[in-house]
Amino acid sequence: MSQTMQAETSIASVKGSIADCVGHTPLVHLSRLFPQKHVQVVAKLEYMNPGGSMKDRPARYIIEQGLRSGAIHTRTHIIESTSGNLGVALAMISRIYGLTVTCVVDPKIATTNLNILRQMGANIEMVEERDDQGGYLQTRIRRVNELLQQDPNGFWINQYANENNWRAHYAGTGTEIVNDLDYADILVAGVSTSGSIMGTSRKMREKFPFLRVVAVDAVGSILFGGAPGKRELPGIGASRVPELLNHSEIDHVFHISDRESAEGCRALLLKEGIFAGGSSGSIVAAIGKLLPSLETRADRPLRVVTLLPDRGDRYLDLVYDDQWVAHLPSE
Repeated sequence: MSQTMQAETSIASVKGSIADCVGHTPLVHLSRLFPQKHVQVVAKLEYMNPGGSMKDRPARYIIEQGLRSGAIHTRTHIIESTSGNLGVALAMISRIYGLTVTCVVDPKIATTNLNILRQMGANIEMVEERDDQGGYLQTRIRRVNELLQQDPNGFWINQYANENNWRAHYAGTGTEIVNDLDYADILVAGVSTSGSIMGTSRKMREKFPFLRVVAVDAVGSILFGGAPGKRELPGIGASRVPELLNHSEIDHVFHISDRESAEGCRALLLKEGIFAGGSSGSIVAAIGKLLPSLETRADRPLRVVTLLPDRGDRYLDLVYDDQWVAHLPSE
């Protein structure tokens, strides 16, 4: 009898596909990087999703919701503007459902991400022209629209306006955090499409109504009224304000340079052994600026929760490349 029960338990624990492995990422106390007694910085390791980033969550959610509603079917050609991670996630989930994917990318995409997309069978459309804000986003979207006109089965994910983007994080990232933590005071998160910060904070505020939400943006991004400028790191900041972003739900914003992001990545790796991507370095830099301004509590440490979006191996030719960093503007 015991052998039968053990076999049944073993079978029940086997996932049906790689899509079922998305989510339930661990929380880690960054006590070595931020050893202050009055504050506890807790990071959710989103890079431990199977595709290597938090973008696995909206990719799975959007595709599966589309299949349920009929908006996506076996002949659907998924088209999306992406700096890499969402493209990888869409290509991965599309393997499960037999869908065709085209990723519209730009020269800032990490070489590793580009190679992964090709290995996964995604079609690649590379745009070379910068938009009038100094980035590539609007140029990529223009190309998406051209492709949609050419293919009647084309389906634009549109992560900048798709409500299922933030809902994926509301149902996933945010729900996991509130189930795991008894309290949280501050959420610090990077912003690009704004899906993760919007969805996670909305769920967290249901349990923690006094939660402060701190956005981390890139120098050169216009998301929060900053002057447009050249940015080299993918995955953080944008040259247009996404429809999903609600400024009234953000309490404070830090603008972090590419150099600060690289320094943050290296500090995270050296102190915590966490090999994370460029936007995680931006978050580390922002938290370093935030902590000195925080008021202490007598009853318990302040708890700062953050999200580390993707893996560092995709940035070996960027923030972990000494020559790349050496060419960045000095602070």
